[in-house]
Amino acid sequence: SFVFFFFQAEDGIRDVERSRGLGDVYKRQVHGDLQRIMPKKIATENINAKLGIVMRSGKALLGHSQGLKALRKGQVKMVIVSSNCPNLRKSELEYYCMLSKTQIYHYMGTNTDLGAACGRYHRVSCVSILEAGDSDILGAVSGSQEA
Repeated sequence: SFVFFFFQAEDGIRDVERSRGLGDVYKRQVHGDLQRIMPKKIATENINAKLGIVMRSGKALLGHSQGLKALRKGQVKMVIVSSNCPNLRKSELEYYCMLSKTQIYHYMGTNTDLGAACGRYHRVSCVSILEAGDSDILGAVSGSQEA
């Protein structure tokens, strides 16, 4: 004697379009208020623009090892770390920033997004700003993280 169990993945939800699995159910759900999401997107675009100005008119180092060397020398004014930077590297950067009293900004995008914001076609997990140039990124970022 065999007993068969049939599970319906979508709990009875039927739409005009054919479902490709349980993931579609979750993609169609609306989470939270759009007012909550929009300021983060605007802040990220603002940081991207300011970071582009820094790359054109100021001095910045890309990468973890170059950033650590400059942090040890006390040359860095600010460190920007991507969201998918490995935890060990991120904690090491946070520790050196704490020792040198340098502000650190946790970028909301991935290392690919951070590389694109820097005007590069490769992934960048860490940006160390030595001189801001014409940008006011140092004041803008410290104000946005407090809010």
